[in-house]
Amino acid sequence: MTASNAFDKGGIIQQRNLVDQVADYLTQAIISQYYTPGERLSEVQLARDLGVSRAPVREAARLLESRGLLVSQPRRGFFVRALDAAELNDIFDLRLCLERHALARLVETYDAEKEAALRSQVELMCEVALHDNDSRKIEEDLVFHRMVISFSGNQRLLKAYDDITHELRLCIALIGKTHADPDSISTSHWPLLDALASGDPDQCREAIDYHIGVAQHYVVKGIGEAL
Repeated sequence: MTASNAFDKGGIIQQRNLVDQVADYLTQAIISQYYTPGERLSEVQLARDLGVSRAPVREAARLLESRGLLVSQPRRGFFVRALDAAELNDIFDLRLCLERHALARLVETYDAEKEAALRSQVELMCEVALHDNDSRKIEEDLVFHRMVISFSGNQRLLKAYDDITHELRLCIALIGKTHADPDSISTSHWPLLDALASGDPDQCREAIDYHIGVAQHYVVKGIGEAL
């Protein structure tokens, strides 16, 4: 490989890293609702604010469109995705299917090591709920549920969960804004551990149905009242 070829490859890597950084910034801004649902994003303004060219901003916007956080309109640009009640119900319904199956598998192989890992994560979530920002709370919530699915031992199930993770970020952010007591969201995970410890598949199903059902109720009800 020539020196010039090596330099070209390095340029691609640096550009890719820049796109990822812009995508991360936009993701956090959307989740925190700095950019509100339906708002148009200006490539020119974003490039100016972030001190970059328009190219990485455009690529980052395309990436977030593929993740379900932005939508594009011909000749108008990119807009923050506004989830309606039907879309939210669909996302929660899919999530419930994935996590029901994960718990049904996990309860068969649940052991002290898995229990300790999940318990440690819920303890961290409770601590984060008291001291950290909403973005950190969302990430730790996602970590817990990803651990549950990972411990179930089905890699395809885990991939399906990862595919909807970005949309779940929007949903969890809405839970915190519509829930009557947002700080109780972290503690609501303890019953899931109790159900797993019981070894009873029916109790696990009831626990996850309630856990996700309550979240779905607050979010969909909140969106409906906002319309």
